[in-house]
Amino acid sequence: MSRLIKPKDYKALLDMRQTEQGIKLIKDFFQQNLSTELRLHRVTAPLFVLQGLGINDDLNGVERPVTFPIKDLGDAHAEVVHSLAKWKRLTLAEYQIEPGYGVYTDMNAIRADEELDNIHSLYVDQWDWEAVITPEDRTIAYLKDVVKRIYCAIRRTEYLVCESYRQIKPFLPKEIFFIHSEELLQMYPDLTPKEREDKICQEHGAVFIMGIGGNLSNGEPHDGRAPDYDDWSSEGEKGLKGLNGDILVWYPVLERSLELSSMGIRVDQEALLRQLQLTGKEERTALYFHQQLLKGALPLSIGGGIGQSRLCMMLLQKAHIGEIQASIWPDDMRRECEQLGMPLI
Repeated sequence: MSRLIKPKDYKALLDMRQTEQGIKLIKDFFQQNLSTELRLHRVTAPLFVLQGLGINDDLNGVERPVTFPIKDLGDAHAEVVHSLAKWKRLTLAEYQIEPGYGVYTDMNAIRADEELDNIHSLYVDQWDWEAVITPEDRTIAYLKDVVKRIYCAIRRTEYLVCESYRQIKPFLPKEIFFIHSEELLQMYPDLTPKEREDKICQEHGAVFIMGIGGNLSNGEPHDGRAPDYDDWSSEGEKGLKGLNGDILVWYPVLERSLELSSMGIRVDQEALLRQLQLTGKEERTALYFHQQLLKGALPLSIGGGIGQSRLCMMLLQKAHIGEIQASIWPDDMRRECEQLGMPLI
């Protein structure tokens, strides 16, 4: 169980019943705030999509989706979604959403290849959101403004939690710090990407790391991104590439950085073709989603996902995501967590 972080003298601040109440409080309050900040309305989302349409999120390109045959469709295969990054953009077009407005939904997924630890589970739940933008909005300044709005909603939710449960004390800083992944590499060239995240988050408390997916000056990306939703290859400010990023905070309970959201301005036709070529995925241009984008049937957009269980874990100051959500865990991890005072649901 080397991946399990064991915080010293950990004691849950809420019992299991209070925890369930706190989860509902956070989910109800945060999604309303997110909807108001970004002018989003809720839509219903699928748990699975048909294989071969290019709609499922490919994440880093190596994770295997959970698949099953559909009897009434001649055993055509469906895939449980990894996320709804592409489906949401199709939905914006279908609902004819105007610029400045968007949609959000509850996304539930299964990621069978996930390595299980304090913050990673087989079961993924997040608020997936997507908003229509104009060509003029495809800038770093616009991206930063949206990030600040999301962070404000997170801090308001933290305030509510601390008012409702006085034993929980706030720790998030007032402002979120912005840095490009290349700048972060130059600051800490001898550290791994994860170690760099820990360093910058410990220093600033809350950070948005930009430009994730494309190769940096060391020939490696900060982290993986599929080539067909976030735009990580267009030039932003200071000549650095990338119109996307991650929201991370320093989490004192585990003494490490904690990613809460992955988001970004989405590819236009030019960026899609460029990124498919860079990653050797040109064959995807024949898929339904990519065809719709290339012929101009999909609006320009910005979007992302915000982890529901992970946000609840952080705001309720839990040491393991299994204290928030019901999932499957190795027996030895479950026993060890019980002994450490963090019983898994």
